[in-house]
This record gives sequence, structure tokens and C-alpha cells, in this order.
Amino acid sequence: MKENVIKTKSFVFAIRIVKLYQYLCNDKKEFILSKQLLRSGTSVGAMIREAEHAETKIDFKHKMAIAQKEINETIYWLELLQETNYLTKKQFESIHSNALEVISLITIIIKTTKANINR
Repeated sequence: MKENVIKTKSFVFAIRIVKLYQYLCNDKKEFILSKQLLRSGTSVGAMIREAEHAETKIDFKHKMAIAQKEINETIYWLELLQETNYLTKKQFESIHSNALEVISLITIIIKTTKANINR
């Protein structure tokens, strides 16, 4: 069976988000922004999982679009945490590059799905 790259990458990303949330709460004593990050960062993979069992191609595209919005929001929270010195540049760049990879894959999937729907 062929590996579902976006499913795998979004799950690994969610694990990193959970660990980052734990670090922010335990080490940095930051509870508000980190909770927002946790919610959006883990919902990306959840929406991708929902999309796996979409009823139609349009439903699939809609669920992937929600995942795209969630990863975009996650990138916002990561940028804010970095700019407010809760994350070092190295910490930020590491997880930010993962987020950009996920949003890029989701965007490609949405564009391909739109093209297939319009055929």
C-alpha cells in the first residue's frame, strides 16, 4: 500500500506541536498562545484524516481547505511565539519549515482536486 505522505507528515507535525506545547507550558510558563498553537496545530491532521473518508470530491476539497486554514493559523502562532521570544530562532526555523512543507502539500492537493472536479 502506498504511503499517504500528507497524512504521515501532518501526524508527525502534530506530535511536534504537542511537544512544543508541553515545552512552552513547562519551561516558559506560557499558557495562552501555546493553547492556540496546540488547537490549530493538531487540527490540521484531524481534518486530513476526516478528508480521507469524505463523501464526495467536493467534501474532500472542503475538508482539505479547512486543514489549509488551520496550518496557516498555526504558522501565525509560531511566528508570534518567535517574535515574542518564546521560541529561539533555531526552534522556530525547525518547526516552521515543517509547517511550510505541510501547507505546500495541502495547497497542491487542493489545486489537483479542483482540477479533477472541473473535468
